[in-house]
Amino acid sequence: MKKILFECAGTDIKSNIKALQRLLDQIEFPYKKGATVGLKLHWGEIGNLYFLSEKYAAVIVQWLKKNEVKPFIFDTTVLYSGGRRTGVDSLMTAYEHGYTPQNMGCPVVIGDGIGGMDVVKIKSGFFHFKDTVEVGSIINQAQGFIIFSHFKGHLGSGFGGAIKNLSMGFASRAQKQLMHSDAHPELNRSKCIRCGMCIDICPEKAVSWNENKFPIFDLDKCIGCAHCIAICPVAALKVFWRISHEAFQERLVETAAAVWNVIKNKSILINALINISSECDCMKGKNSIIADDVGFISGYDPFEIDAESLRLIGSEVFDRAHPDIPWRSQFEYAVKIGMADKNILNVIP
Repeated sequence: MKKILFECAGTDIKSNIKALQRLLDQIEFPYKKGATVGLKLHWGEIGNLYFLSEKYAAVIVQWLKKNEVKPFIFDTTVLYSGGRRTGVDSLMTAYEHGYTPQNMGCPVVIGDGIGGMDVVKIKSGFFHFKDTVEVGSIINQAQGFIIFSHFKGHLGSGFGGAIKNLSMGFASRAQKQLMHSDAHPELNRSKCIRCGMCIDICPEKAVSWNENKFPIFDLDKCIGCAHCIAICPVAALKVFWRISHEAFQERLVETAAAVWNVIKNKSILINALINISSECDCMKGKNSIIADDVGFISGYDPFEIDAESLRLIGSEVFDRAHPDIPWRSQFEYAVKIGMADKNILNVIP
């Protein structure tokens, strides 16, 4: 296990900010002066109550600026309808939640572009994604990254931390779809505006107009790339959820591993073990708090920092919140594909 730092939570946001500052003061600063450093985080969905306050991100930004680098904050667009599907909507949501350039003291940007199509393919070489995975082009546009993750529950992965922030957080909308399901589109005609974007983007020419000027899909030609689902401006294409929980965990890990292999030598991971809710910050409404605040943890390996986060909080918390989700398989699979040492399995009960 590589060196992991930890600072206990306080009793309110002011004392939590001081804990985060103490943690940052212990980190050996790895970036050269003048470097551009991206702070990857999740600024919360509209209606979510437990996303991380912008005040924590501002502390990290000030730490970076004090060390004479050029920070920016980013997230990527998402697959589902809501306040973050497009880059413009996502920025508006960020601003509403306090993540403005003025509050942050640095730019706030969209990692896969305003249209969600500013993406690149990076090497994968695993079982589900044999050749490449598709991620926001932001991965190639910074000299370093801080991966700042809110640790909480998740209905699909059991928990969400650094692993999920690297995988879903960096992934293109099409890659997000491929992680969630075997993607074959089905049209909701009541939503379709017949714009033709799905026809234009299909790499296999599997989409065409029917006699009523609605798109039709040739599933024999469809390769399941999910670009049509991702680009649809009105979410008229159904998102399928047909894979097993174990397969979802494995795809999540493979995407995180591909991202980490690109940025691991220039990145720091920080998990915030506060406001530990039962569900992801993507979920609207008042999700239940399932554990007391624990603190802040930093490290240099996503699987190790998430394993230690689970140990500090108590893995039984996530077993109770999501009893049917085999979240431990994320670590077992990371060991299987050579991304984690087998001793990591001893960290989590």
